[in-house]
Amino acid sequence: MSYRLKDNITSRYFEAANALKSKRGRRRIVAYVESYDDIYFWRTVLGEFENEERYFEVMLPSKMNLTRGKKSVLMNFIEEGGNEGAGAQGNEDARARGNEGALGRDMIACVDADYDYLLQGATHQSRKVIESPYVFHTYVYAIENYQCYAPSLHNVCVAVTLNDHRLFDFRQYFADYSEAIFPLFVWSIMLYRNGQYPKFTITDLNRIADPGGFNVHHPEASLANIRRKVGTKVRDLQRHFPDGKDEYLKTKDDLKALGVTPQTTYLYIQGHHLFDTVVAPILTKVCNLLRQERQEEIYQAKAHRTQKHNEMACYENSLQDVKTMLKKNNGFMNSEPFRRLQEDLRRFLDEAES
Repeated sequence: MSYRLKDNITSRYFEAANALKSKRGRRRIVAYVESYDDIYFWRTVLGEFENEERYFEVMLPSKMNLTRGKKSVLMNFIEEGGNEGAGAQGNEDARARGNEGALGRDMIACVDADYDYLLQGATHQSRKVIESPYVFHTYVYAIENYQCYAPSLHNVCVAVTLNDHRLFDFRQYFADYSEAIFPLFVWSIMLYRNGQYPKFTITDLNRIADPGGFNVHHPEASLANIRRKVGTKVRDLQRHFPDGKDEYLKTKDDLKALGVTPQTTYLYIQGHHLFDTVVAPILTKVCNLLRQERQEEIYQAKAHRTQKHNEMACYENSLQDVKTMLKKNNGFMNSEPFRRLQEDLRRFLDEAES
């Protein structure tokens, strides 16, 4: 049997397997995700919906040839040809349902939204992501954006340093950061929607949105630098697209209707860039100051030198790595995009069981 044939197990297989179980047995729903990092995130998400009647098993799209990524998930399970092994009738059924024969009541796909949600069907992949009832997406660009949810970042600092001093206002900084990049973000979505994205790519946006030289005590300097770069690029784009004003304003209104506000733009830019280039470096600088603060308290304590030494060793052995704690951060569960994702899953489960 070919790898391709083995990979393309349809939802009918899992439906049949569940049907063979005792009526008192739990229904198994397979959830395919893009990468290893996604497994923990989606396990956290889907675990909230498990009960005595159903459970989820989260896995990569292929155990045979180790293919990963969003395209692998979509091509294997909802693209045309993803129904190999189901026979002529299976392929006919898939075509009748828009090529979604591989997914269904007992098999779903869980992916990053990337720009697909905001493109609103402007591309073939975007249509598949937002139209399939068996594909669930993050709404924000990727799981990394949830991990970087600003209201939860103080808790990450506490987990890393064991110091609860609110040294930095993450909420305010990322609201200001988002407002600074919002005008350029609108341009980015507009150009990706109309196919002009080679004139201004996501990589170009990332370069401008990089708050290099960030200073914890004077964050306004990095914001001023970003505003300057954004203003320069916006003027450049206006010169290249002199007739684009109406389209720009329409895109801006569309984005706001989709939940993107000037204060939350950071949730919708490329996730890896936000995580690695923006949030992790800022957290590292804040956490370094919090560590130093705690260490200074130990040095200044009125205690014997040996006791201080033991206390310092105990403290340093308890410290955690910034990126590790950031990846485990689940303080995003009260965010508006996450509640929308939960509602999508709740609706799917209610309809599947009705």
